[in-house]
Amino acid sequence: MKPEARTPVFTLRPEARASKCHFLKRHLFHTPPAITIADADLTGKTAIITGGNSGLGLETARHLLDLGGRVILAVRDEAKGQAAVDNLVHGRQLAPDMIQVWPLDMSNYQSILAFAEKAKSLCTLDIVILNAAVIKAAEQFGSSGYEESFQTNYLSTALVLLLLLPIVKEKRSSGSTGRFAITSSDWASWAKFDGGGPGAILPQFKKPRQPWDGMNTYGIGKLFNQLFVWELVKRVSSSDVVITHPDPGMNNSNLGRGASGITLLVLKIATALLARDPSVGSRTLVHSVTTLGATAQGHCVEDENIEPLAPVLYTAEGQRLAERLYEETLDELSFAKVRELVGGTASDKQSDSELVSAGKSPATDDGRLDRFVTIVKTS
Repeated sequence: MKPEARTPVFTLRPEARASKCHFLKRHLFHTPPAITIADADLTGKTAIITGGNSGLGLETARHLLDLGGRVILAVRDEAKGQAAVDNLVHGRQLAPDMIQVWPLDMSNYQSILAFAEKAKSLCTLDIVILNAAVIKAAEQFGSSGYEESFQTNYLSTALVLLLLLPIVKEKRSSGSTGRFAITSSDWASWAKFDGGGPGAILPQFKKPRQPWDGMNTYGIGKLFNQLFVWELVKRVSSSDVVITHPDPGMNNSNLGRGASGITLLVLKIATALLARDPSVGSRTLVHSVTTLGATAQGHCVEDENIEPLAPVLYTAEGQRLAERLYEETLDELSFAKVRELVGGTASDKQSDSELVSAGKSPATDDGRLDRFVTIVKTS
């Protein structure tokens, strides 16, 4: 099934949204509105949240429970997951199955495969929030051969997305659209990555990168999520599933728990000056899976609005990078037969990079979302 034509309206141009000025303005002068059950009633719906035992994940779970939803916390440490459950149930009267803790180690492919297999047993699955992420103070390589933060923030996130996508399509509540949210960051726009040259992209992250920059590697992971989903949504109908990149801004959470040195110092100063409380920042994640429609497909969600992705996505170079990364990622994860899950062959239409090079907008006759959309200013 071809994705439907959709026309979102951004409030900002990609370059403006990526600016440090906008980042400061957003944190100093705007707060995402709260969502009530009158806005989104999740009664009877089930949500999975990775990284759900603290910070943004924990507060997102609290919001979803307030909206009547059932929540599954996907966590590496089950004891911490149970402590999160105790926190969430305090002062509530909930049925025992309204909050569950499932083990999920995002650094281990076998754990991810087992988690997805367990998800097949659910009666309903409507929402998946891929929130687990890490910033590393020092470069470390895991059992897969990849740098650990890149593994968690990109490759494992892509695998969970691909494995759960057909399950959500099948198990979503009758008449509802399935929702995926991949927690994003302004660092997706700020990350420095030269495109990798003519060789393969992914193997670069099996080699030491000198000097090590944990924040930039974190940003590359977030950028790669956007690049990968840009290609994925060509193959996903927004009437079945909507995939978004909510950017909650800077929050006072434990994301930087692995940081040290200058990275930790910068994080502490910025957090003290600008950070939102996770109970506020998490509203953006909730908006992305409740109040926004099909026009959000593949896009960033900032506070309560649909906004552009990283500026590089709107260039011919970015289009080529997205196409290469998508194919490499499906090859890397081929052990899980992911191409069979998404119908992973490339479209026979002109590629986005060809359209951009020709001075045209990607998505007209093929029914794709026109990502070079009307930009309007808000007062």
